[in-house]
Amino acid sequence: QVQLVESGGGLVQPGGSLGLSCAASGSTFSINVMAWYRQAPGKQREVVAGLSRGGSTRYADSVKGRFAISRDNAKNTEYLQMNRLEPEDTADYYCNAVSTDGVREWGQGTQVSGSS
Repeated sequence: QVQLVESGGGLVQPGGSLGLSCAASGSTFSINVMAWYRQAPGKQREVVAGLSRGGSTRYADSVKGRFAISRDNAKNTEYLQMNRLEPEDTADYYCNAVSTDGVREWGQGTQVSGSS
């Protein structure tokens, strides 16, 4: 089993930057894909970015060119660097890990709020 703990959320002005972290513990050797999702008020949870074990990345069209997902294997930590933030990026952000046997784990979420 994998445990995930996010950190780094907060309040940011439009056009600003913010970095999120997701620390993984437990059976981290079994992680195949890690990703970031977000859920805005009144909307469904959506995938923001994903990073495979092999290093392949995928991004939602809405964040391409602005967000970057990365991983530090030595620290078992995944990161999401968010630049040029827009009011539409306001949401609760969740770290997600999928193991090689298909088990999906979620973090508790961290809030990102845009201010004007």
